[in-house]
Amino acid sequence: NQAGVTIFEGHGQVLGGGKVSVGETVLTARHILVAVGGKPFVPDLPGREHVRISDDLFYLDTLPKRVAVVGGGYIATEFAGILHGLGCQVTQVYRGDLFLRGFDQDIREFIAEQMKEQGVTLKFNADVASIEAINGEKHVTYQGGEQAVFDEVFYATGRIPKLDDLFAEGAAPAMTEGGAIKVDDGFATSVEGLYALGDVIDRVQLTPVALAEGMWLAAQLYGEHKPEAAMDYHNIATAVFSHPNIGTVGLTEEQALARVPAVRVYKSAFRPMRYTLGDKQERSLIKLIVDDATDKVLGLHMAGEDSAEITQGFAVAIKMGATKADFDATVGIHPTAAEELVTLRQAVLVTA
Repeated sequence: NQAGVTIFEGHGQVLGGGKVSVGETVLTARHILVAVGGKPFVPDLPGREHVRISDDLFYLDTLPKRVAVVGGGYIATEFAGILHGLGCQVTQVYRGDLFLRGFDQDIREFIAEQMKEQGVTLKFNADVASIEAINGEKHVTYQGGEQAVFDEVFYATGRIPKLDDLFAEGAAPAMTEGGAIKVDDGFATSVEGLYALGDVIDRVQLTPVALAEGMWLAAQLYGEHKPEAAMDYHNIATAVFSHPNIGTVGLTEEQALARVPAVRVYKSAFRPMRYTLGDKQERSLIKLIVDDATDKVLGLHMAGEDSAEITQGFAVAIKMGATKADFDATVGIHPTAAEELVTLRQAVLVTA
């Protein structure tokens, strides 16, 4: 309230002309920001009403024994690990040949291998054609005709902007072909005074990115020091809380080779020292992508325990333009998994 902000609970609608309705109240403002986020997308298929989404996991009366998780992104892979860890028999179904599209290929293959060893069934190149509920069970028929029976079927097949009834007739701004709100570099829509950011503009669907966009816009509109450049989306660190975790920042090997003639790839797969005296067989994989011409570290990718925590720290160095020589000059902390990133010496040269 000290900032002059009033928060209303309930559904709001953008009316146009700088007006927003919240219940019976109509607000008028010079600037209106749409940041309502996204919602799960479930394709239209026979038996769609029998599908669960990730939110439903927190409201189940009993834990299902046999679960199908459909999807190959962050949420699907994370929930497959969560449900397996709770003791469910989990099958992750994905229509592509390997999940986590957009991540480094070695990391994707490593996570698939680790999940299989843990007991998760990965069913790739498969898609659900229909779902039928019979005696409390979900009978799934795949596109090829194969059938399987589960207690629950969770869908995590992406998210779309949550724009249902958000704009009154004639008040909606221009949209992209994918149904997101179209904005310029300053998050302005085609309607004067109306801005949008976060998942509704479908640039990078990550909570910290939406927060950064909001801070950028607030500084632009109200700050004493205006941003000199547009929001920077390069080298955004991210994590997948699968089992094992994934931490990544910068370019994948494939992306790097599309930009520079040659890269040096440093890679190490190992069993963390903390487990060497016990029976736990958990392994980790780390990978650095380095521009061979400039020695600049273009990408860091890690799969294993604490990967997210480790990557967050190294993301600062990569954002600042660290070189492989900078990594080599840093003394490691022993015994940690993170020290592997500053002790890598053997590289493979890969050319575009």
